[in-house]
Amino acid sequence: MSTALSESLDILHVSKHYAQRGVPLAVLDDITLRVRPGEFVSVLGSSGCGKSTLLRLIAGLDSDYSGEIRVAGERVKDTSLERGIVFQDHRLFPWLTASQNILAALRNAPLSAKEKREAVAEHIALVGLNGFENAYPHQLSGGMAQRVAIARGLVNRPRVLLLDEPFGALDALTRARLQNELQRIWERERITMILVTHDVDEALYLGDRVVTMAPRPGRVKRIVDVALPRPRQRSDPRFIRLRDEVLADFAEDGAAAHSDGGGAPSGGQHVSGAPVDSPITDWRLAW
Repeated sequence: MSTALSESLDILHVSKHYAQRGVPLAVLDDITLRVRPGEFVSVLGSSGCGKSTLLRLIAGLDSDYSGEIRVAGERVKDTSLERGIVFQDHRLFPWLTASQNILAALRNAPLSAKEKREAVAEHIALVGLNGFENAYPHQLSGGMAQRVAIARGLVNRPRVLLLDEPFGALDALTRARLQNELQRIWERERITMILVTHDVDEALYLGDRVVTMAPRPGRVKRIVDVALPRPRQRSDPRFIRLRDEVLADFAEDGAAAHSDGGGAPSGGQHVSGAPVDSPITDWRLAW
């Protein structure tokens, strides 16, 4: 087996069901995908298509599914320092400073106290937060708090960084800035990244490939190669053409959701629908 394949993330015939009032509810149906090492993959779909559930399975936060997920040939059975995750809300501990929040992710790392301090300082600098090391979450803007969350996800040098709509709650200007920041970090670190989003522009702007998912139950609809040079320009006719092609994929799903009382694609850039994921109350720490 080649080195590239042995270091890949492999999702093999993964299906997932939840029990809803005693009735099985299919959330994911036979997902198969190989993510190459160092690749940036965007997973795009309407709300409720199971894309965040898929990320939780890759992270090891849920092991109740059929199929297999393997990272570098090893089957995912639980959470691991090799898989970092960043959520839509930053989930920082409010009683800890920015540095202390990042340090908390290193609690199980086989490093000395000095090495941990150096790793924290390096990642504070990586996300551009020098000078805010001792700030508490309530003293940071939303974008700055998400930078801390990204640093926390990266500090263990994971093989894979999972991003669950990390910019979804931010205003448009901050979101665009952080998309550029994330791209800069990815280009420097070359860590495999998987971004879950319902924003078509974001998926195409950041991803080497875009995996579009069909809803209820979630399944891979199409995989789009984004063969555009970086840094990408949203005004590039090739970008616009590709965006229109991806949106067309969701036109039928959006019409069906609208007829059922759900939302149709909004603003020409987002894909929306009725959520079906059951509430999750048994979260475990991902590090």
